[in-house]
Amino acid sequence: MKMPDHPIFAGIAQEEYEEMVRRGCIRLADYPKEEVLLRTGDKTEEFGILLSGKIHIENIDLWGSRMILHSILPGGAFGETYAFCQAPMMVDVLAVEQSQVLWVRLTALLSPQNEREGWYHKLLRNVLILSTQKNLAWSSRMFCISAKTIRGRVMTYLSSEALRTGKRQFTIPFDRQQMADYLNVERSALSKELGKMQREGILTFRKNTFCLLKTAGEC
Repeated sequence: MKMPDHPIFAGIAQEEYEEMVRRGCIRLADYPKEEVLLRTGDKTEEFGILLSGKIHIENIDLWGSRMILHSILPGGAFGETYAFCQAPMMVDVLAVEQSQVLWVRLTALLSPQNEREGWYHKLLRNVLILSTQKNLAWSSRMFCISAKTIRGRVMTYLSSEALRTGKRQFTIPFDRQQMADYLNVERSALSKELGKMQREGILTFRKNTFCLLKTAGEC
C-alpha cells in the first residue's frame, strides 16, 4: 500500500509505513454517499484520514434537528480525540459523497512492541500537531455561532474563509441548507440575509461561491 502524501506521515519512510500496515495499524475503506462511518455513542479505536470525497461531522438532537459542526475535505482527519480518550462519540460522521478513508488504529499503534520503532515517535508527534490544528478549526466555528445576528455569523464565517484561502472570492464546502446548519440558523432566514447583503454591495454569490467586496461591483 502506497503511503499517502499527508502531514501525519511527515518524516516517515515508505518502508516504515508498510511495517505499520503489516502490524495492523492502518487500513483502507470505501464508503458510499450517505453512509454513516461513526455514530453518536460509538467507541472507536481508530481515527480517519479522508483521502477522497467529503465528510460531515454532525450533531442530531432528539427532535431530529441537524447541526453541521465541521466539513472534512480530502487530507482532513477526524476522530482522533475520541480514539485517544476512548470516549463515546458525541457526533455522527457522515459521508456526503463517495469517500475513501485511511483508518489509523491507535490501539495497535500504541502497543508496547512498537515503542522502539523509528516511526513511533514521529507519528505521535504528527498526530499531536494534527490535533492542535483541528482545535483551531473548531475554534473558528465557535467564533461564527457566538455572533448574535445572522449577518454577524455570515460575516464571521466568510471572513475566516477569505483569510484561510487568501482570496476574497472562494468556494465553501456547503450548499445553502448545510451552510444554515453550520451557522445554526434557519435556511430561509439565511437566504434572506444573503440577498440583503448582496443588494447592499457587501458581497456577491452564486451557489456556494462567494466574493467579499471592498467596493460595490469589484468581483
